[in-house]
Amino acid sequence: MASSLDQLKKLTIVVADTGDFTAMAKFKPTDATTNPSLILAAANMESYQGLIDDAINYAKKVGGSMEEQVTNAMDKIYVNFGCEILKIIPGRVSTEVDARLSFDKEGSIARAKIYNYYKKFGYNTVVMGASFRNTDQILGLAGCDLLTISPSLLDKLQQSNEEVKAYLTQKQAQNLDIEEVTVDENKFRWEMNEDAMATEKLAEGIRKFGIDAVKLEKVLREKLVQ
Repeated sequence: MASSLDQLKKLTIVVADTGDFTAMAKFKPTDATTNPSLILAAANMESYQGLIDDAINYAKKVGGSMEEQVTNAMDKIYVNFGCEILKIIPGRVSTEVDARLSFDKEGSIARAKIYNYYKKFGYNTVVMGASFRNTDQILGLAGCDLLTISPSLLDKLQQSNEEVKAYLTQKQAQNLDIEEVTVDENKFRWEMNEDAMATEKLAEGIRKFGIDAVKLEKVLREKLVQ
């Protein structure tokens, strides 16, 4: 019987949530996502120092103040990792925007509700589930447009032969008895405020990415002055 990962790939676009090229080659995802935390982890691995050095040389060549060089090096690192990832996967690379520059990112996918709502009312978008803690959460969203999954959970899915069923489908969503709602910024912010989990986890994620972005900048700054 095919592995749970191979079964899932027939229902959902599997996205690797990592900056580690080795993991991508092993699990053969369609797309990939990166963020400051993942790039920081990869940047500390010896095998990726060539990409870091290239970003440093680029920033020095462009010139400017130290802060401008750090910013340019950060941007170049994301480009470098993205280009290398695209040599391995057939799809897209999604790079997280610096969390310190924006404050309007949604906290998390509201499980199947957001998928069903968008599909029923014909919104031209795709839904990507993320931030999974175990494989049951992943398999419970089988059929979602995209699921971005960490290497550790991809490995568990590859080792499992549990049958995977499509829990989310466009046909099923269109048959649901739900009403379309209109949401302006004020209503959105109030509803967000009323959802303690979404508010707290969103803030936690922004802080974590912000902290790791600062750590990555520190690494680059030290290399730029060498």
